[in-house]
Amino acid sequence: MADLKIAVEYFESKKKLSANDFFELATLEINPVSKAAMTAAALHYISGQIKSYPWAVLELDEPVRIETSFTVSIDTPEKMAAEIRDCRYPIIKIKMGFDGDEILVELLNENPDRLYRIDANGGWDLEKAEKMIHLLSEINVELVEQPTVPEYAREWRYLKKGKKVPLFIDEGLGTAAEYNHYAEYVDGINIKMAKSGGIIEAVKIARMARRDKIKIMLGCMVESSVGIAPAVYLSSLADYFDLDGPLLMNQDIATGLNFNLEKIEITEDIIGGPKIKDEFLREA
Repeated sequence: MADLKIAVEYFESKKKLSANDFFELATLEINPVSKAAMTAAALHYISGQIKSYPWAVLELDEPVRIETSFTVSIDTPEKMAAEIRDCRYPIIKIKMGFDGDEILVELLNENPDRLYRIDANGGWDLEKAEKMIHLLSEINVELVEQPTVPEYAREWRYLKKGKKVPLFIDEGLGTAAEYNHYAEYVDGINIKMAKSGGIIEAVKIARMARRDKIKIMLGCMVESSVGIAPAVYLSSLADYFDLDGPLLMNQDIATGLNFNLEKIEITEDIIGGPKIKDEFLREA
């Protein structure tokens, strides 16, 4: 709350928020979650004031085809396999890093036509990571995210043993400075607004990765379309999308971004950002 108060006081000190103020806001010394929320609010305010699309305010290209994965969380291998088999979404992100990993891989072989992304959340040691990368390379796995804790990232290239499965870092990657710690050792990165501190820092990281020919995934927490909106604006710089946060909620709270199964579609009223639905607004 203290960090949010700092940001609110910054807003209140401005007679009228400008694009320059928006970029200055991103330099405040507050936690990344608060900074991400406040920079998104400022971006949406400016977008509404100047009647311009949010991505245009940042001089980004218009978002194009955005297809998100859908997450299947850790359970028993049998329950996970059943959820995957019944899942309507064509791109499935599977959480791993538990005792049933090898059993689950065997069960995945029963659905060879599905496209999988694996997220171990740093749950493997180097020995198990090498074994799992070998097993996963035999099925339709598009990428493996966070095979070990970040401290072992420099060893990832040696785990692949010639396998072509790209390895992405998530945990340990927040800011552009942290990107530089890992860029030499990874095939891809997962950028999350809440970890980077918002879209300004995220754009900086994405452009660095583009320069270095490193693949980019845009990720999220379990959050509404308001939360994932900045990642959608950044989508022209990305290769993969893990923006299923609103799909994991009982109900999204806003309009402006629509899900057509895995496809995220932007509505015409996105200028000014997503609009909170009436039932979620409370009278002052």
